Amino acid sequence: MKTDTPTAGTGQHCAEVRRGRPRSEAAEQAILTAVEDLMAGGTALSELTIEGIAAAGGVGKATIYRRWPNKEALLVDVVSRLEEPLPESGGAGARADLIALVDHIRRRGLAKRTRWVLKAALGQMQTLPELYSAYRERVIKPRREVGLRLIRQAVAEGVIRDDLDVELLNDLLLGPILYRSILWDDSDLEDPDLARKLVDSVLEGLAPR
Repeated sequence: MKTDTPTAGTGQHCAEVRRGRPRSEAAEQAILTAVEDLMAGGTALSELTIEGIAAAGGVGKATIYRRWPNKEALLVDVVSRLEEPLPESGGAGARADLIALVDHIRRRGLAKRTRWVLKAALGQMQTLPELYSAYRERVIKPRREVGLRLIRQAVAEGVIRDDLDVELLNDLLLGPILYRSILWDDSDLEDPDLARKLVDSVLEGLAPR
Protein backbone atom coordinates (compact mmCIF):
# COMPACT_ATOMS: atom_id res chain seq x y z
CA MET A 1 0.00 0.00 0.00
CA LYS A 2 1.30 3.46 -0.85
CA THR A 3 2.07 5.31 2.33
CA ASP A 4 2.84 8.79 0.94
CA THR A 5 5.74 9.29 3.32
CA PRO A 6 8.02 12.25 2.54
CA THR A 7 11.17 10.12 2.77
CA ALA A 8 11.70 6.40 2.83
CA GLY A 9 12.64 4.54 5.96
CA THR A 10 11.51 7.08 8.54
CA GLY A 11 10.27 4.27 10.82
CA GLN A 12 7.52 6.48 12.26
CA HIS A 13 4.42 4.68 13.49
CA CYS A 14 1.16 5.71 11.85
CA ALA A 15 -0.37 6.81 15.17
CA GLU A 16 2.42 9.24 15.93
CA VAL A 17 2.00 12.96 15.21
CA ARG A 18 5.06 15.00 14.38
CA ARG A 19 5.82 17.92 16.68
CA GLY A 20 7.61 21.03 15.49
CA ARG A 21 6.39 24.42 14.37
CA PRO A 22 3.37 25.99 16.07
CA ARG A 23 0.23 24.63 14.50
CA SER A 24 -2.13 26.73 12.41
CA GLU A 25 -5.59 25.76 13.58
CA ALA A 26 -7.19 26.98 10.34
CA ALA A 27 -4.81 24.95 8.17
CA GLU A 28 -5.28 21.84 10.28
CA GLN A 29 -9.05 22.19 10.13
CA ALA A 30 -8.87 22.60 6.35
CA ILE A 31 -6.83 19.41 6.03
CA LEU A 32 -9.11 17.33 8.24
CA THR A 33 -12.23 18.65 6.51
CA ALA A 34 -10.71 17.94 3.10
CA VAL A 35 -10.18 14.28 4.02
CA GLU A 36 -13.74 13.98 5.32
CA ASP A 37 -15.10 15.57 2.14
CA LEU A 38 -13.08 13.22 -0.07
CA MET A 39 -14.27 10.20 1.91
CA ALA A 40 -17.86 11.42 1.87
CA GLY A 41 -17.54 11.81 -1.88
CA GLY A 42 -16.66 8.15 -2.24
CA THR A 43 -12.87 8.23 -2.36
CA ALA A 44 -11.50 5.00 -0.86
CA LEU A 45 -8.91 5.19 1.91
CA SER A 46 -6.39 3.41 -0.29
CA GLU A 47 -6.95 5.99 -3.04
CA LEU A 48 -6.33 9.02 -0.85
CA THR A 49 -2.97 10.68 -1.41
CA ILE A 50 -1.17 13.52 0.35
CA GLU A 51 -1.14 15.39 -2.96
CA GLY A 52 -4.90 15.03 -3.39
CA ILE A 53 -5.62 15.98 0.23
CA ALA A 54 -3.38 19.06 -0.02
CA ALA A 55 -5.13 20.18 -3.18
CA ALA A 56 -8.60 19.65 -1.68
CA GLY A 57 -7.64 21.51 1.48
CA GLY A 58 -5.93 24.39 -0.28
CA VAL A 59 -2.62 23.78 1.52
CA GLY A 60 0.85 22.62 0.55
CA LYS A 61 2.10 19.08 1.10
CA ALA A 62 4.69 20.43 3.54
CA THR A 63 1.86 21.83 5.69
CA ILE A 64 0.47 18.31 6.05
CA TYR A 65 3.84 16.71 6.74
CA ARG A 66 4.57 19.21 9.50
CA ARG A 67 1.58 17.76 11.35
CA TRP A 68 1.51 14.09 10.35
CA PRO A 69 4.41 11.81 9.35
CA ASN A 70 2.33 9.97 6.74
CA LYS A 71 -1.13 9.44 5.33
CA GLU A 72 -2.01 6.72 7.85
CA ALA A 73 -1.42 9.00 10.84
CA LEU A 74 -3.63 11.65 9.25
CA LEU A 75 -6.42 9.17 8.54
CA VAL A 76 -6.41 7.92 12.14
CA ASP A 77 -6.87 11.50 13.35
CA VAL A 78 -9.68 12.10 10.86
CA VAL A 79 -11.63 8.97 11.79
CA SER A 80 -10.92 9.48 15.51
CA ARG A 81 -12.38 12.96 15.53
CA LEU A 82 -15.64 11.63 14.09
CA GLU A 83 -16.07 9.95 17.47
CA GLU A 84 -17.27 12.47 20.07
CA PRO A 85 -15.89 12.24 23.63
CA LEU A 86 -17.63 9.65 25.75
CA PRO A 87 -20.15 10.93 28.33
CA GLU A 88 -18.88 11.37 31.87
CA SER A 89 -20.46 9.53 34.75
CA GLY A 90 -23.52 11.26 36.15
CA GLY A 91 -23.06 9.63 39.54
CA ALA A 92 -26.48 7.96 39.46
CA GLY A 93 -25.18 4.40 39.19
CA ALA A 94 -24.15 1.90 36.54
CA ARG A 95 -27.59 1.59 34.94
CA ALA A 96 -27.82 5.32 34.29
CA ASP A 97 -24.26 5.43 32.97
CA LEU A 98 -24.92 2.49 30.65
CA ILE A 99 -27.99 4.25 29.28
CA ALA A 100 -25.91 7.39 28.72
CA LEU A 101 -23.25 5.37 26.90
CA VAL A 102 -25.80 3.64 24.63
CA ASP A 103 -27.55 6.96 23.96
CA HIS A 104 -24.19 8.51 23.02
CA ILE A 105 -23.84 5.89 20.29
CA ARG A 106 -27.47 6.42 19.21
CA ARG A 107 -26.98 10.16 18.82
CA ARG A 108 -23.78 9.63 16.86
CA GLY A 109 -25.76 7.48 14.46
CA LEU A 110 -28.18 10.35 13.84
CA ALA A 111 -25.39 12.39 12.22
CA LYS A 112 -25.86 11.03 8.69
CA ARG A 113 -22.57 12.26 7.24
CA THR A 114 -20.52 11.05 10.20
CA ARG A 115 -22.35 7.73 10.17
CA TRP A 116 -21.70 7.19 6.47
CA VAL A 117 -18.01 8.17 6.59
CA LEU A 118 -17.39 6.00 9.66
CA LYS A 119 -19.14 3.03 8.08
CA ALA A 120 -17.11 3.38 4.90
CA ALA A 121 -13.84 3.83 6.80
CA LEU A 122 -14.39 0.88 9.13
CA GLY A 123 -15.23 -1.39 6.23
CA GLN A 124 -12.05 -0.45 4.37
CA MET A 125 -9.77 -0.56 7.40
CA GLN A 126 -9.90 -4.34 7.44
CA THR A 127 -7.57 -4.31 4.43
CA LEU A 128 -5.24 -1.72 6.00
CA PRO A 129 -3.84 -3.53 9.08
CA GLU A 130 -1.62 -0.74 10.43
CA LEU A 131 -4.37 1.84 10.19
CA TYR A 132 -6.94 -0.49 11.77
CA SER A 133 -4.55 -1.37 14.59
CA ALA A 134 -4.02 2.31 15.40
CA TYR A 135 -7.79 2.94 15.31
CA ARG A 136 -8.40 0.01 17.65
CA GLU A 137 -5.90 1.37 20.18
CA ARG A 138 -7.03 5.00 20.05
CA VAL A 139 -10.80 4.64 19.64
CA ILE A 140 -12.22 1.14 20.02
CA LYS A 141 -10.20 -0.07 23.01
CA PRO A 142 -10.86 2.95 25.31
CA ARG A 143 -14.60 2.77 24.57
CA ARG A 144 -14.71 -0.95 25.19
CA GLU A 145 -12.93 -0.46 28.51
CA VAL A 146 -15.58 2.06 29.57
CA GLY A 147 -18.30 -0.50 28.87
CA LEU A 148 -16.46 -3.22 30.77
CA ARG A 149 -15.96 -0.91 33.75
CA LEU A 150 -19.67 -0.11 33.84
CA ILE A 151 -20.60 -3.80 33.60
CA ARG A 152 -18.33 -4.59 36.57
CA GLN A 153 -19.87 -1.69 38.46
CA ALA A 154 -23.35 -3.02 37.71
CA VAL A 155 -22.31 -6.43 39.06
CA ALA A 156 -20.93 -4.78 42.20
CA GLU A 157 -24.19 -2.85 42.64
CA GLY A 158 -26.21 -6.06 42.36
CA VAL A 159 -27.88 -5.00 39.10
CA ILE A 160 -26.34 -7.88 37.13
CA ARG A 161 -25.61 -11.46 38.19
CA ASP A 162 -22.01 -12.16 39.15
CA ASP A 163 -21.71 -15.54 37.40
CA LEU A 164 -21.60 -14.24 33.83
CA ASP A 165 -18.73 -13.36 31.47
CA VAL A 166 -18.14 -9.60 31.63
CA GLU A 167 -16.90 -9.24 28.06
CA LEU A 168 -19.89 -11.15 26.70
CA LEU A 169 -22.25 -8.92 28.70
CA ASN A 170 -20.56 -5.84 27.25
CA ASP A 171 -21.24 -7.17 23.74
CA LEU A 172 -24.85 -7.93 24.64
CA LEU A 173 -25.41 -4.37 25.82
CA LEU A 174 -23.53 -2.42 23.17
CA GLY A 175 -23.90 -4.75 20.19
CA PRO A 176 -27.53 -3.86 19.35
CA ILE A 177 -26.98 -0.09 19.23
CA LEU A 178 -23.75 -0.47 17.26
CA TYR A 179 -25.63 -2.66 14.78
CA ARG A 180 -28.41 -0.10 14.47
CA SER A 181 -26.17 2.97 14.25
CA ILE A 182 -23.51 1.64 11.87
CA LEU A 183 -24.65 -1.49 10.00
CA TRP A 184 -28.41 -1.13 9.60
CA ASP A 185 -28.99 1.87 7.33
CA ASP A 186 -32.77 2.02 7.80
CA SER A 187 -32.82 1.65 11.59
CA ASP A 188 -34.90 4.11 13.59
CA LEU A 189 -32.63 6.03 15.95
CA GLU A 190 -34.99 8.97 16.52
CA ASP A 191 -36.58 7.55 19.69
CA PRO A 192 -34.92 9.39 22.61
CA ASP A 193 -35.98 6.55 24.90
CA LEU A 194 -34.31 3.87 22.78
CA ALA A 195 -31.19 3.64 24.96
CA ARG A 196 -33.22 3.06 28.12
CA LYS A 197 -35.33 0.40 26.40
CA LEU A 198 -32.25 -1.45 25.15
CA VAL A 199 -30.39 -1.33 28.45
CA ASP A 200 -33.38 -2.24 30.61
CA SER A 201 -34.35 -5.12 28.29
CA VAL A 202 -30.89 -6.63 28.76
CA LEU A 203 -30.60 -5.87 32.47
CA GLU A 204 -33.97 -7.44 33.24
CA GLY A 205 -32.73 -10.73 31.84
CA LEU A 206 -29.42 -10.49 33.70
CA ALA A 207 -30.74 -9.47 37.11
CA PRO A 208 -29.84 -11.69 40.08
CA ARG A 209 -32.46 -14.35 40.78
